[in-house]
Amino acid sequence: MEAELQASGVELRFTQFLILKRLALMGPMSASELARSVELDGGAMTRQLDQLEGRGLLRRQPHEQDRRALRIELTPLGRTTWEQMTPCNDRVLKAAQKALDATEREQLRDYLERVLTALRDKN
Repeated sequence: MEAELQASGVELRFTQFLILKRLALMGPMSASELARSVELDGGAMTRQLDQLEGRGLLRRQPHEQDRRALRIELTPLGRTTWEQMTPCNDRVLKAAQKALDATEREQLRDYLERVLTALRDKN
């Protein structure tokens, strides 16, 4: 994925890609929610957020209901970058599944969704 991103002119590491993807698809969330969704510890998440915020891709905003908390959201530049990355994501997924026929791709998607559901239900 990183090679595909670099080839398209996007200088992000895979973890940073995942962070932007989660925010683009799920909307603003707390740093702890975001860390859980990309499986990072708090310290690692803070470093990633600092780097992405420094590049103008996301921002920390006060939470609407809890003034002690912050919400992480994409900036307009972050949204544009996500839109630029989407074809990279699609190409990588297509390449990863090229040996599978349509039925096998659907089965794989079903298996992975069930595994994710089971893991989420466990927590």
